[in-house]
Amino acid sequence: MATDSDVSISQIDTQFDRLSVASEESSVRCSMDHENNQADEEFISEWGFRLKDLYRLALRFYKEKEGKALSLSYQDKLRFVSLAKQVSVGKFNPDTSPPLGVLDVIGRDRRLAWQSLGDMNAEDAMINFVELLDSRCNLFRPFVQAHKADLENRRKLQEEEEAKIREEEKRRRLEETIKMRDVEERQRLEEHKRQIQEALNQQTYGQFKAYVEQHFPDDSVLQEKLLKQLQEEHYNQYMEQLAAERKVEDAALQTPPVVSNGTIVHTQDTYIGDEQPLLAYPDSQHYQSDNDGNIPTVISTASMWTRKDVKEFKESIRKEGGDSIIRVGHGETVTVRVPTNDEGTCLFWEFATDHYDIGFGIYFEWTKSPTNQVSVHVSESEDEDDYNNDDDDDDEDDDVELATRYSRGTDVERGESGIDLNRPALSVIIPVYRRDCQDKVFAGSHAYPGTGVYLLKFDNSYSLWRSKTLYYRVYYTR
Repeated sequence: MATDSDVSISQIDTQFDRLSVASEESSVRCSMDHENNQADEEFISEWGFRLKDLYRLALRFYKEKEGKALSLSYQDKLRFVSLAKQVSVGKFNPDTSPPLGVLDVIGRDRRLAWQSLGDMNAEDAMINFVELLDSRCNLFRPFVQAHKADLENRRKLQEEEEAKIREEEKRRRLEETIKMRDVEERQRLEEHKRQIQEALNQQTYGQFKAYVEQHFPDDSVLQEKLLKQLQEEHYNQYMEQLAAERKVEDAALQTPPVVSNGTIVHTQDTYIGDEQPLLAYPDSQHYQSDNDGNIPTVISTASMWTRKDVKEFKESIRKEGGDSIIRVGHGETVTVRVPTNDEGTCLFWEFATDHYDIGFGIYFEWTKSPTNQVSVHVSESEDEDDYNNDDDDDDEDDDVELATRYSRGTDVERGESGIDLNRPALSVIIPVYRRDCQDKVFAGSHAYPGTGVYLLKFDNSYSLWRSKTLYYRVYYTR
């Protein structure tokens, strides 16, 4: 038959189970919480736990080890039970206690032990319980220290886990911010690209439209496809030119101008590109026309683009026949003179080569041509020295190469600048640069700046051994 003392111990054990679970879950938060209570401060200093937490550990140790690692006398057991009752229930009250059996000796002894505690408060009862257990079992203190170390490890792991969570949250927010910025930057660039493309398309639509209609007069689908391809290529070249301009501007900030005879000579060329120029011409706008004197201050920029149908282009040139295939020897420069036509407003050109690149540039000669026929002139690089010789015969006036250079004249013919004023003035449309025209077709257009002659330069003077086969087409349109 279960006695009252057995029931009391059972109740204490049940309460202990609930308290121990709560202690396990909240120990990280409450085990090291310093209160102003003097007893708590002392127990924290000695044991590392507050009094209540230490008492729960002591009660747990007593339950697990009693009769095993903990061997107690009968009087000690009565003392432990009475202290536990004093903590859980309070002062003994005979009116509320159930009656004992006649033969319940143990229950009567436990009640007497409980009654002997009198008005002892719960805090003193817990202190007595812990001190009694510590004095009766030398394993209790290591048990508390091990539990303390375990709690500290768990607290440390929890802090590390919380730090990882915070770091991960911080990283996630940073990634989201970067992603949003990237999206906004892409949208901004797309909008900027769209605005630039619209502006470029408005400028070149008429020229490109005439170009595609010339190639595919009866196929609107191919016209639209080629038009989009030309517009996209033109945009890419424009952006590459802007990037090159920035690069040159940065270099110019670090490169001082060259001073010669008290005159500053700028080292930067007017054309921006990845290649190095083959020829360097002075700015022709400083010279006056020898005809009507109506050279515009600013000449429109030429439009240039490339196509990948090199084989098809060469085959079409072969079928057309004529003088559209030229052999440019090593060290030679071929100049194609194309006069402006009264029925046209814009010049178009296309060219490609076999196997190797060639230099290409365009200049505009402000002179009235007596004929509308296209002519081809070939010169060698070593012939250039002859144009500076004042003893040359009159045939030199018919040589096209004289129109592409500013030769020194006699003292009578020279102006203050030392330039031969009898020569027709030139404007640089596109300086001569090497083009990889063996891989793609180079094409372009330029609106007539006025009446004159276009000089298309195909320069192979830099090549000492190789000749180049040139395929070209040139025409005008409105």
